[in-house]
Amino acid sequence: MDLPWTALFLTTVLLSLSCQGTDWESDRNFISAAGPITNDLVLNLTYPLGTQGSDLVAGNKDSYVCQQPLPSFLPKYFSSLHTSQVTHYKVLLSWAQLLPTGNPKNPDLEAVRCYRQLLQSLKAAQLQPMVVLCHQTPPTSSAKQKDFADLFADYATFAFQSFGDLVEIWFTFSDLEKVIMDLPHQDSKASALQILSNAHRKAFEVYHRKFSSQGGKLSVVLKAEDIPELLRIPPSAALIKDSVDFLSLDLTSECQGMANLPQKLSELQNIEPKMKVFIYMLKLQDCSSTGKSPSSLLFSLFEAINKDQVQTVGFDINEFLSCPSSSEESPSCSLTESLAFQTEQQQKTENVPSSFLSAYQMVWAAFANQSSAERDAFMQDVFPEGFLWGVSTGAFNVEGGWAEDNRGPSIWDHYSNLNAAEGQATAKVTSDSYHKAASDVALLRGLRAGVYKFSISWSRLFPTGQKNSPNLQGVTYYNRLIDSLLNSHIEPMATLFHWDLPQALQDQGGWQNESVVDAFLDYAAFCFSTFGDRVKLWVTFHEPWVISYAGYGTGQHAPAISDPGVASFKVAHLILKAHARTWHHYDLHHRQQQQGRVGIVLNSDWAEPLDRRSPQDLAAAERFLHFMLGWFAHPIFVDGDYPTTLRAQIQHINQQCGRPLAQLPEFTAEEKQLLRGSADFLGLSHYTSRLISKAGQQACTPSYDNIGGFSQHVDPTWPQTASRWIRVVPWGIRRLLGFASMEYTKGRVPIYLAGNGMPVGEVADLDDSVRVNYFNLYINEVLKAVKEDLVDVRSYIARSLIDGFEGPPGYSQRFGLYHVNFNDSSRPRTARKSAYFFTSIIEKNGFPAKRVRRNPPPMRAAFSSRVTAVPNSPSEVPSQAKIVWEKFSNQPKFERDLFYHGTFRDDFLWGVSSSAYQIEGGWDADGKGPSIWDNFTHTPGNNVKDNATGDIACDSYHQLDADLNILRALKVKAYRFSISWSRIFPTGRNNSINSLGVEYYNKLIDSLVQSNIFPMVTLFHWDLPQALQDIGGWENSSMVDLFNSYADFCFKTFGDRVKFWITFNEPLYLALLGYGSGVFPPNVQDPGWAPYRVSHVIIKAHARVYHTYAEKYRQEQGGVISLSLNTHWVEPKNPGLRRDVEAADRMLQFSLGWFAHPIFRNGDYPDVMKWNVGNRSELQHLAESRLPSFTEEEKGYIMGTADVFCLNTYSSVFVQHNTPRLNPPNYDDDRELTVSNMDSSLISTAVHAAIPWGMRRLLNWIKEEYGNIPIYVTENGQGLDNPTLDDTQRTFYHKTYINEALKAYRLDGVDLRGYSAWSLMDNFEWLSGYTVKFGLYHVDFDHVNRPRTARASARYYTEVITNNGMPLAKEDEFLYGEFPKGFIWSAASAAYQIEGAWRADGKGLSIWDTFSHTPLKIENNDNGDVTCDSYHKIAEDVVALQNLGVSHYRFSISWPRVLPDGTTKFINEAGLNYYVRFIDALLAAGITPQVTMYHWDLPQALQDIGGWENETIVQLFKEYADVLFLKLGDKVKFWITLNEPFVIAAHGYGSGVSAPGISFRPGTAPYTAGHNLIKAHAEAWHLYNDKYRDSQKGVISITINSDWAEPRDPSKQEDIEAARRYVQFMGGWFAHPIFSNGDYPEVMKTRILARSLEAGLNKSRLPEFTENEKMRIKGTFDFFGFNHYTTVLAYDLNYPAAISSFDADRGVASIADSSWPVSGSFWLKVTPFGFRRILNWLKEEYNNPPIYVTENGVSRRGDVELNDTDRIYYLRSYINEALKAVQDKVDLRGYTLWSVMDNFEWATGFAERFGVHFVNRSDPSLPRIPKASANFYASVIRCNGFPDPAQGPHPCLHQPDEAEPTGSPVKLDVPFLGLMLGKTEAHTALYVLFALLLLAVCSLAFLLYKYCKRSKQRETQPSQHSLSPISSF
Repeated sequence: MDLPWTALFLTTVLLSLSCQGTDWESDRNFISAAGPITNDLVLNLTYPLGTQGSDLVAGNKDSYVCQQPLPSFLPKYFSSLHTSQVTHYKVLLSWAQLLPTGNPKNPDLEAVRCYRQLLQSLKAAQLQPMVVLCHQTPPTSSAKQKDFADLFADYATFAFQSFGDLVEIWFTFSDLEKVIMDLPHQDSKASALQILSNAHRKAFEVYHRKFSSQGGKLSVVLKAEDIPELLRIPPSAALIKDSVDFLSLDLTSECQGMANLPQKLSELQNIEPKMKVFIYMLKLQDCSSTGKSPSSLLFSLFEAINKDQVQTVGFDINEFLSCPSSSEESPSCSLTESLAFQTEQQQKTENVPSSFLSAYQMVWAAFANQSSAERDAFMQDVFPEGFLWGVSTGAFNVEGGWAEDNRGPSIWDHYSNLNAAEGQATAKVTSDSYHKAASDVALLRGLRAGVYKFSISWSRLFPTGQKNSPNLQGVTYYNRLIDSLLNSHIEPMATLFHWDLPQALQDQGGWQNESVVDAFLDYAAFCFSTFGDRVKLWVTFHEPWVISYAGYGTGQHAPAISDPGVASFKVAHLILKAHARTWHHYDLHHRQQQQGRVGIVLNSDWAEPLDRRSPQDLAAAERFLHFMLGWFAHPIFVDGDYPTTLRAQIQHINQQCGRPLAQLPEFTAEEKQLLRGSADFLGLSHYTSRLISKAGQQACTPSYDNIGGFSQHVDPTWPQTASRWIRVVPWGIRRLLGFASMEYTKGRVPIYLAGNGMPVGEVADLDDSVRVNYFNLYINEVLKAVKEDLVDVRSYIARSLIDGFEGPPGYSQRFGLYHVNFNDSSRPRTARKSAYFFTSIIEKNGFPAKRVRRNPPPMRAAFSSRVTAVPNSPSEVPSQAKIVWEKFSNQPKFERDLFYHGTFRDDFLWGVSSSAYQIEGGWDADGKGPSIWDNFTHTPGNNVKDNATGDIACDSYHQLDADLNILRALKVKAYRFSISWSRIFPTGRNNSINSLGVEYYNKLIDSLVQSNIFPMVTLFHWDLPQALQDIGGWENSSMVDLFNSYADFCFKTFGDRVKFWITFNEPLYLALLGYGSGVFPPNVQDPGWAPYRVSHVIIKAHARVYHTYAEKYRQEQGGVISLSLNTHWVEPKNPGLRRDVEAADRMLQFSLGWFAHPIFRNGDYPDVMKWNVGNRSELQHLAESRLPSFTEEEKGYIMGTADVFCLNTYSSVFVQHNTPRLNPPNYDDDRELTVSNMDSSLISTAVHAAIPWGMRRLLNWIKEEYGNIPIYVTENGQGLDNPTLDDTQRTFYHKTYINEALKAYRLDGVDLRGYSAWSLMDNFEWLSGYTVKFGLYHVDFDHVNRPRTARASARYYTEVITNNGMPLAKEDEFLYGEFPKGFIWSAASAAYQIEGAWRADGKGLSIWDTFSHTPLKIENNDNGDVTCDSYHKIAEDVVALQNLGVSHYRFSISWPRVLPDGTTKFINEAGLNYYVRFIDALLAAGITPQVTMYHWDLPQALQDIGGWENETIVQLFKEYADVLFLKLGDKVKFWITLNEPFVIAAHGYGSGVSAPGISFRPGTAPYTAGHNLIKAHAEAWHLYNDKYRDSQKGVISITINSDWAEPRDPSKQEDIEAARRYVQFMGGWFAHPIFSNGDYPEVMKTRILARSLEAGLNKSRLPEFTENEKMRIKGTFDFFGFNHYTTVLAYDLNYPAAISSFDADRGVASIADSSWPVSGSFWLKVTPFGFRRILNWLKEEYNNPPIYVTENGVSRRGDVELNDTDRIYYLRSYINEALKAVQDKVDLRGYTLWSVMDNFEWATGFAERFGVHFVNRSDPSLPRIPKASANFYASVIRCNGFPDPAQGPHPCLHQPDEAEPTGSPVKLDVPFLGLMLGKTEAHTALYVLFALLLLAVCSLAFLLYKYCKRSKQRETQPSQHSLSPISSF
């Protein structure tokens, strides 16, 4: 086996260096030297019979002395050496033979001729001579020794003259020791060395003075081990430093020490000046005893060369030459033995020279005779340091988002769409990675991947494939992905092309069109420029063979072209050219700055002959590799052209068939030059192997196999996979790597293994052990290739990160380490067993021989203990912390809940929590003792839901890898877990240590630290060893010592890595639930006594442990220690009632203070506890308090025994004072209060109400009560009943609670240091069993492996951690600036809402008159009969508008006021006159009217005939419009036909909550009404356009309303589509026909038709427009009137087909983010960001029409508040977003506030108030009183935006005096008792009147009192009169 391997590797080396030169001159080749000729070699090759079978290596015997004639075999011998990659040959001159007398003037001319002939023979064989002047013995001479140097210089001069024309490399001496021995009269070795040094130096000087122009070099051969000594001797140092052109070594090494060889050689580089090294003689020893090939040493040398450790120019290869005896006439030496299979038949058939073996043949020879045991022997070793581990995906496999954000279609979209018609899978959504970049990066973190190979979708960046169409949204996606990878320390490897060509380019011929090369170069250049600052590993093409073969050859892949003979080869040709040009572009334009690498990934199976003895099959197997791998590798890595074998085969098959079966394009010389060397690395994908035979009967039909002349087979014993083309053949990858290294990279270019894996089936379990085995074997074979074969492999990248779309197989083949559930629209990812296995390989960097426990890096403890002194005093009652209630309890709701943006301190500790019993399982595994919870859950009747136990729980004891994976994915900095006392001390005592339990925690802690996750360890989380409970548990005072012993062991064992210790978790519940109510084990029911006794012991146990740590471990370990205390926040039911405040404080003291007060204050319980329990004990006739007392010594010992404050909190409650019963004694009654639950602002949890603001208040209370001690929130989370993966409500919970914590930190100065979410994953939730889920990760408890899958809340929490809080997004920052000049500022109202006068002056009834007079329709039974009475208050309204400073006023005309019956039969002139007068008043005030013709108040007479469902209304509306245009058009220049037709149709005729209240035809009536509304608008527009526009010069359009919709889960394609659908069904319903194409949005038509047909109808319920109607509707606008208020979170909701309604057709449900501020309307949340987004959507959707915002505002409920700060916030935020939209180039022309004044708000009556003026309805005059928001809006108008405060105060911010707001715009005076007073005077008069009245009442009462008293005195005895009346008084 040895020699074939030698050949294989040596050839690799020689080929690799053949083109890189010696660095002397660019045209010189690397030296591989053989020779010299020896006498034995001559005998062996001349007389073979005598030495038959012997292997003689040249140079082992006496050197040959040149004699004429030269041996006849020499030319053929030399030629065989040249064929074997030998470049130079050593020739030893004989000084004595050439100069017998020593005199150069008398040479032996025959000898001279003989040596010249020998040298010429070498040159003829293309071997370069390397000549040694003096090998051993100097000539015998009478010359004195002192003349030796001169004699040698003369001889050297003679040799240079005689042979210099043939020789370029000279050596003076090749064996100094032998020459020294032969020197006459040597005195010492040193003197002899001095002589030889002088001789060499003179020869060197002669050569360079006289002969160096010939371009040669000269050196001397030195033994490598002598060099250090020679350097120390000055005379000999010249041999090394001053007089050699390169360093030449005689090197002997043992194979055992070969690993150190590169280091030895690299030490030579310390010689100054640095020199090139040539290894003249290489001798290997004892290689056979090591079992390793001598080639290993050679590759150690080669490795050193590649690493630039040694500047080597060549070496001796005699050790690797075999010169066998032969009876033939062609004596030769070669790099390997003659191979058995290389018969004469093969030579004739295959034309292979006997002296040359190809790379494939040598690889095959090396392995062909391996036994299966040898082949499969498992290697225990690790990969080189810095080896890259990663995973891969491809864009079309996983991204989805096929039409998202302007992405163009790719050929795979087209291909899969065609297949979709046949019911096959498509890649439209696939794994939805386009929306889940953060999730995928989290998976990568979990894996610990170092590199992620992903591809960029060309059509996502360039939708048409051309550079003139860059898609910035696609760029944003990849920027976000790349940044996220780097943020997680994962190197991106970006593939430019992974099969998904833009369809637009395919339409032009795709890869068959030469222009695609330019297009690809443009695309690549864009990627380099855009991402290259961060991406340093680029792949131009991924597996181009697949594109050429399957895409254009067989047609099995997109673009499905079947042309294997022509298209396939043409495509490959253009791909190669595109690759080369791309590489050169990077090299020229980017490499210097970006320092990246560009390569290509090629795929190849390994191929072996079907018949191992058949030369034809061997040749076919080699040909297969050249057709598969060489097709692309050979042009790039060898010579710029296709492999000779491939070209010859195509020529052969074409000749054989008599026609061109295949057309292989040719490269020009320039193209070859461009291709050659155009890769920085070879990426290799490999999956399986093939058995190849020579093709049978030659068929002349074009196919890949026919053209290649081979046939493919598999060994049926090779294990199968889910893919029919992948068999498990691990050894193939090693052989392929060896072949690729020899044939292509040759050691010059590294190999990146970029794809390896196998699929499992679609229904495969998460336990993919078969894939684990695959990886195990394949990776081990790669390790062999790296370590044994010394192939330069730099990476292993597994395919694939996640399951994806696999082309023709769809989703039936799953390559993912993570399973993707394609049946779930969330596309959840769940780790398979292979993911954990792969992580273990990464962590160990291979397969180390032994598991060595590496010392993890030390964790930096950034903890500090309390920063303020402990308040050494008891609490007051209520405590000083009462200021928290004073500060917060009266906060307005808006202020309380307003979201705060900011970040936490840089070292904030983000964590997640769990506890041992709840997650570990393994309840009796490996010697664990039972705990009280084990005993409890196995006891019948324990009240645990579903009789659940923690026997297995999450099985964390056996699933440690799974836990670590998700912890890394979360990006947490800390993991809080508890140690199971009974797992390490089964009996609870230190005499029963369970080493396996200890090892589990050691592994957990080590792994956490290795993952840079801080362990926070809880010593006791409720699971007491049962053995200790048997002696009384925590009621037994001996527990103090026992707990201390356990803690001491933990400190000693784990404390070197654990720096954060928590003694007890929630001792409150331990005491109350375990020993009070007894619902928790140990089930002691003694609520009046036991909790106090237990807490007493716990506090002392905690203090003992604290002191143990402080005294024994703190100095060395440097950690902190505390305990986790829990409480709800407590809010007094009535904050204004002192005793309720006291009750609230008392509850906190009884819960938190019970344990915190002794520890954090004065060593004793809170006074209120002692007072209450003591007093009640006395009242209960007890001799002493039920609350035990601490001695003074104990108080001192306990006080201050915590370094930080750890808090668990979940919810808040109300309390009020109560006097409870005395008996029986009970902790709850001791508190003397009543608890009531709060209503949650969120969806209520299964356990607690979500009251986020309680978090802030509680943190503040702790700060006030215990000093500003560092606080860590160690538990906070939300329990839900069976939540889905889309646990949005939990996301909201964490969002709002963390935000409140942020407020406490930022706004209140609370020293908050960390936050840990509860919990990491679903677990055993005590009495709730598994019915309540707190986990950020879902756990499948029905699966044996308990797989964990991330919920939406996990992704959100990771985002918070990444951002270190909630920083304000850049786009949400406030923008200072002005709106464009001429921007219109307006305010709005509507006729029915403000006019009143419902029956005045001949007005007809409207549908809202009818509706509001119908019972149960309007809140509070309100109606619009009077409302604001604007019909009678024109002047007041105008003044209010003037005070606002608006330039325009939008109001509506009441159709029944002008046309009482809706028709033009009768025009009500009185009504019309009202509008004339009003418009005139507006114009007189300089206010432009904006008139809405219809704002929902249809004449009832028209509704009686069907209303908007009757098509005749179209003409009636047109006639109504005609009246308005005719009567008012000379004054009105801004018309709006309809206001919010969506509301009219959807709510008037669908839900029925608006007039006319029709709800019984929800599937048809809304669409019919909407249809007629659109046509009515169009007719009115055309009427104005045709009849009035020219004369009146006005504009006319429609006002459409729409919310903005965001996806509930933005990482979910289904939710994204739902959000789009929401907006299209709301805004697009009416906008699309008018502003787009005259028809409804496509999504409406498609969905309504589909649901109609599904329900059994034969046509759509959505009416259709005729083509004429479409033309008439399209473009009927002059501007886009737009009403907007809020944003929703939308998600998909599928209604049953039987439900026929607008909502069902839309198929969308919506919710609101709980962090969004609320308003007075349930549907209106304050969401400014949505305003900008929907304005931009209108711009993009409808080609940027002129937009007027015609309504925007916010409502309030409840008590009137003139200081409406919430409305100011709304207006400021929304108007600012409008300003940003203007900056976005949205053509926004105006903004209209809703509303001028509070009015009738439809179905909510007067309960909701939108006005900036308050209308005092209790005053008959209905005054309009300005609110603070009116002043604010006026200032915005004056400033035309928001002046930058940085530029100083702007004059516009000062309100003009004349703009003083007034409550009564007509009469500034207020009637008061018949007088007209100003408003201020009226207020004063009212107060005076009230005071006088009060005084009068008091005086009357006093007089009555005196009268009664006087009467009584008259009736008393006289003695009583002795008292003075005055003194009595």
